[in-house]
Amino acid sequence: MNSDSGSTYIGHSLKRCFFLLCAFLLHVQLGAQTAVTSTDELALVGGTVYTSPNSDPIYEGIILVRHGRIVSVGRKGETSIPSGIETLDCTGMTISAGFWNSHAHFFERKWANVASIPATEVESQLRDMLTMYGFTSVFDLGSEWRNTKILRSRIESGEVKGPKILSTGEPLIAAGANPAELVYRIMGFMTFDTPEVMDSVQARSNAENLIAAGVDGIKLHLQPSSLPNPPSLIDAIPKVVSMVHKSGKPVFAHPNSNQDVLAAITGGVDIIAHTTPASGSWDTTIIGAMKGKSVALTPTLTLWKSFLRHDRKSTQEMMVRTAISQLRSWLDAGGAVLFGTDLGAVDYDPTEEYLLMEAAGMSFLQILASLTSTPGQYFGGQNSGTISIGSAADLVVFQGDPSKDIKSLSNVKFTIRDGSVIYAAN
Repeated sequence: MNSDSGSTYIGHSLKRCFFLLCAFLLHVQLGAQTAVTSTDELALVGGTVYTSPNSDPIYEGIILVRHGRIVSVGRKGETSIPSGIETLDCTGMTISAGFWNSHAHFFERKWANVASIPATEVESQLRDMLTMYGFTSVFDLGSEWRNTKILRSRIESGEVKGPKILSTGEPLIAAGANPAELVYRIMGFMTFDTPEVMDSVQARSNAENLIAAGVDGIKLHLQPSSLPNPPSLIDAIPKVVSMVHKSGKPVFAHPNSNQDVLAAITGGVDIIAHTTPASGSWDTTIIGAMKGKSVALTPTLTLWKSFLRHDRKSTQEMMVRTAISQLRSWLDAGGAVLFGTDLGAVDYDPTEEYLLMEAAGMSFLQILASLTSTPGQYFGGQNSGTISIGSAADLVVFQGDPSKDIKSLSNVKFTIRDGSVIYAAN
């Protein structure tokens, strides 16, 4: 090899090494930007495992996860752990299926133009709002669908760690019922167009448009209109429900009175999105109407205290007591309950909601069902909301024993979605 060819060879080699180094650094950079760290196999070892609210717990349990699915659940000493598998020590902790918040919103100003927000900031906001409290799934009941769809895409692509998001997009609301833009600004919310409707024909048409746009359900906001001869969505309920159910998707109703609750139940709505404490106790007419129907209630008990935080303490307490009594009546009649806080409109920490649900007479296992298996039945499909072989490895690990102290549910150590740790406490 002569000196010229040798120099050429060395030059090409150096260029090749340079390009390989650049490619490697680019790969590392892209890997750093991919927030969801996925492992092929994971073992959760030593915790008390609640496979479902209807099953006895497994003490010193082991859960094996492979490719995002649960492949084994058993007791320590009876279940072998493959060598080399990544392991989470859950000794002294409790493990359940991942939590659902079935009433949330992505309409705070922090979510505006979400496509332009850096991934680290999006992930931090999702952590503060959802993943640090064990929520692996959330149903958004009113936000700008285009924007929320982008947020969901950024999560599903693996760019950021976050929960599964289902959404109704913009709610249907009667013309003249939207609050003034100033109200939204004061409350810290984004402003976005909502499909205001004048009659049942328009309500059905707008619901069809939302379904065609890819939303996961429809929300009817039964807020009274301020217009003369005000339009109402009450008459539209059966027509909207009939159309939406053909798509296999649920219908939510935001009631403002006991009459709204009764109309929603008899009209075939799937989920009542709030209690209505301003209207007093729920009588036997309402409770009788819900029996035999597959309608669920999201109580949002903390919401009333939050909205009345500027009022006298006695006013707050009276409203919360009434909401608690409505939930108790619902439970006594065997009604299904979904955990939801109107997240985005209230403080993120769910602890007070757990305590108020307990005050309404809900046991730990009933609260756990509202967080896991019940929303799984309504929204998630077969085996969703349980820890069972073949189901998605959506799990939450929290410190303590919630059967003795319900506040333990908020002391989350790990949140796992599809077998990947999307939150770990420091």
